Amino acid sequence: MFFVASKTFGLLALPTNFMIVLGLIGAILAATRFVRLGRSLMMVAIVLLAVVGFTPFGNLVLAPLEDRFPAWDASKGAPDGIVVLGGPIDPDLSLVHGMPVTLGGADRLIQAAALARRYPNARILFTGGSANLISTGAKEADQAAELLVSLGVPKERLILERQSRNTYENAVFSRAMVMPKPGERWLLVTSAYHMPRSVGLFRKAGFPIEPYPVDWRVTSVFDFEMFSVQGLRRTDIAVREWVGLLAYWLRGRTAHLFPGPGS
Repeated sequence: MFFVASKTFGLLALPTNFMIVLGLIGAILAATRFVRLGRSLMMVAIVLLAVVGFTPFGNLVLAPLEDRFPAWDASKGAPDGIVVLGGPIDPDLSLVHGMPVTLGGADRLIQAAALARRYPNARILFTGGSANLISTGAKEADQAAELLVSLGVPKERLILERQSRNTYENAVFSRAMVMPKPGERWLLVTSAYHMPRSVGLFRKAGFPIEPYPVDWRVTSVFDFEMFSVQGLRRTDIAVREWVGLLAYWLRGRTAHLFPGPGS
């Protein structure tokens, strides 16, 4: 139930969807006796779209997430294992086209393959099933395995967690699958903006990890956007993460509202 509610509310809470719905409501009202209210709502929607799309707003709300954890310090020595979070591959599209289809965040897989070559004794765990509300039964982990093998990772080194639908389940199911021993060092590879929420969930699940952020989106906070879709996309990503952080904290699935290196 929580999974369905989170997916439904998450779609409605995205700023882009909210502004489009606001404009549509305004257009409908403009055809009724509430014409003035309808025009006002349409104007508000247009202004918000312009501000979010063509200003650094998206960068401002996304940068704190990406900057929360520093780059991993390789001087600590080789890790015992590497956890790669799902998300980059659409399992249903991959099934239709007969090959892995990435929609964003492919750095997670590319860097995982590079780490696997650098640390040949480390176990590689990919965690991800299907995050779609209506699934065909295709599992992202299966497609990720195919892609990682094509990038040079031996199949026998891969551990596939195929049932998780969200980051909370990534953490819980991954821990249950590998049962990390005291003193083992596991890296967590995911997008930099997604790292605070992921770290909080893995810590709460009792799976100590070392953050290995990848897939950054912000170069300079005060860059103005040449194309509105970039600003809208960054804002949607950031708002989804901030809402996710709040929701998981309120449900007690993370110990801190904004997990960081020391908390």
